[in-house]
Amino acid sequence: MRILLTGKNGQVGWELQRSLAQLGVIVACDHADLDLSIPDQICSRVTEVKPDAIVNAAAYTAVDRAESDRDLAAAINATAPGILAEAAKKLGILLVHYSTDYVFDGTKKSPYTEEDLPNPVNVYGATKLAGEQAIRATGCRHLIFRTSWVYSTRGSNFLLTIVRLAKQRPEIRVVNDQHGAPTWARDIAAATARVLSGKGEHTGVYNMSAGGRTTWFDFARAILDTAGVATSLIAIPGSQYPTAARRPANSILSNDKLCRDYGFQLECWRDGLARCLAGAPSLT
Repeated sequence: MRILLTGKNGQVGWELQRSLAQLGVIVACDHADLDLSIPDQICSRVTEVKPDAIVNAAAYTAVDRAESDRDLAAAINATAPGILAEAAKKLGILLVHYSTDYVFDGTKKSPYTEEDLPNPVNVYGATKLAGEQAIRATGCRHLIFRTSWVYSTRGSNFLLTIVRLAKQRPEIRVVNDQHGAPTWARDIAAATARVLSGKGEHTGVYNMSAGGRTTWFDFARAILDTAGVATSLIAIPGSQYPTAARRPANSILSNDKLCRDYGFQLECWRDGLARCLAGAPSLT
């Protein structure tokens, strides 16, 4: 396969360069190679590469900043996926795209399935949902993977923030009433490669997040315990940690459909965290 990969320097994109290498030739782009906010660049790049598949790992992920930077967030998260989908349809190839738990409002008490009605509560979630809709509207062959609470040992994420703050402060206040499943970027990339190795015989929207559930507070505790860092944590409600963008209280995703159609699901979030930190001794 010849795969056009966007967002190569992002958390998931960086891992995808390695996991997808087993499938063929990867033409990986970062913002300098392909600015997704410029439609003509997207069309030109696809025409130039002539890929057998497109994997779009690029996104505007600054959730709070998106509240005031709506146009750019919409251009990258909503408009660009639709353009990539049109190109994929024209070439008759598969488009893989990543979405988020933030397409839901978090009011459901049980895990969200792919059939649940989205209702985003912030701009980021709304633009990601619009991107999903734009892809589906083209009728191209596609796989949309919804994931949650993504982290890695690079970029900007909760894991690195907690490790940094633990070295700077005697105590850290962490929200304890928002539930989700922290998902290691490497596991997402490996799962994507596994799906594509089978030629992606099933298509559509799939949840792809780690198993289990936790809160930001308990995730922080697990990070520090695993890393062997002694810092006091104080649990607080989300109301005591105001942010520009609202967060859903429940971000748990059911992975039953992925398991049913592809025969596997990601491991529990604790296992992913242990493997991630075991391979990054410099963090501790």
